[in-house]
Amino acid sequence: MPQILDKFNLTLEQNRFLARKNIVEVIHSISRLEKVNTTFPQTKTIIDGMGISGVSTHDIQVVLNLKNAWQFILSAESEFDLTFACKVNSYVAYNESLAWGELRTGNVGISGVSYVPDIPVQIDVEKTFNDFKTLPISNTHRILKTMYYMMRSQLFWDGNKRTALICANYQLIMAGCGVLNINESQLEIWNALLSEFYETNNDEKIILWTYEHCLYGITI
Repeated sequence: MPQILDKFNLTLEQNRFLARKNIVEVIHSISRLEKVNTTFPQTKTIIDGMGISGVSTHDIQVVLNLKNAWQFILSAESEFDLTFACKVNSYVAYNESLAWGELRTGNVGISGVSYVPDIPVQIDVEKTFNDFKTLPISNTHRILKTMYYMMRSQLFWDGNKRTALICANYQLIMAGCGVLNINESQLEIWNALLSEFYETNNDEKIILWTYEHCLYGITI
């Protein structure tokens, strides 16, 4: 695999500005992972806190949860760890999950694949997070590896992809490495790569594709 270097080298202020500027676009894209059917203008109206008709209560809840999670990462200052990931999930899966903000304690399946993730064990997850931090690779590569590990492990009862994406963006922001967004037109390719990764546990292809197509920054 070609070397995954940091594409961007922004200050924290610059990266937070970029993240705020793209909040509607990113939330709209992430909501598609939950098959939310709002249009871009409807997503913006919900995020702006205005009433809207013709949208289900569920879809509004998903968008508002993502807004709250995004606002949380824009103001947070702490180091990324499992406790932080649980906090993000508590926003993402609020009122949508069996239990939000806590590690999954039972079995789940993943639609469309034969792979079944193990029930996560806190000490093992924490060790994996720490092991990623010590890898001799770029911040961007490490963050993408962490994100896809979180997705494949299905750490939470619900909202795993959304939680992992928002956690990845938090780490990218803190490292000045840009913003990650998988837009609607890319979902078909991404879902195919994700299913392959779930089955094989080989993250090289999906990391390279994500690196090449889904990272955005500011050229100063």
